[in-house]
Amino acid sequence: TVNGRRAELGQNINPARDIIHIDGERVMLEKQAKKLYIMLNKPRGYVTTLSDELGRRCVAELVSEVPARVYPIGRLDKDSEGLLLLTNDGDFANLIMHPSHHISKTYRVTVRPDITEEQLVALSTGVTLDDEVTTLPAQVQVEDKEPGRVVLRLTIFEGKNRQIRRMC
Repeated sequence: TVNGRRAELGQNINPARDIIHIDGERVMLEKQAKKLYIMLNKPRGYVTTLSDELGRRCVAELVSEVPARVYPIGRLDKDSEGLLLLTNDGDFANLIMHPSHHISKTYRVTVRPDITEEQLVALSTGVTLDDEVTTLPAQVQVEDKEPGRVVLRLTIFEGKNRQIRRMC
């Protein structure tokens, strides 16, 4: 019933105004959860997961005060630091993560001891990884070059497991 009258097939209802009963029991509709979007500067030493069977520190600990359960969009490995997005909006997360959308991700990478011109060209045209998969071309800029150390700005358009480390 809707508002005490027998409901008609295909009848429109307004959940904010109408009282709905099924087999004599009132149906309470849940309010849609407020969508949250968090930008977290993930420090080194935390794994990008909500819980870890090995007892390692998890990013969930860093957002424990958030009033809703949020999930990481993408991953940064334990030894990496930087921007990590978390949300409870599954549609948004899928939009960002799905490879068909080619959302770029930019990393600041330190390479030791040096990098050659041939290696820079390889990074920018696509590198064949250890599993024989070739990466998409990347945008590569040398930001700083010192003896024994090169800092790169590397932009990729996919997100394979540990891709940056494997490329370098």
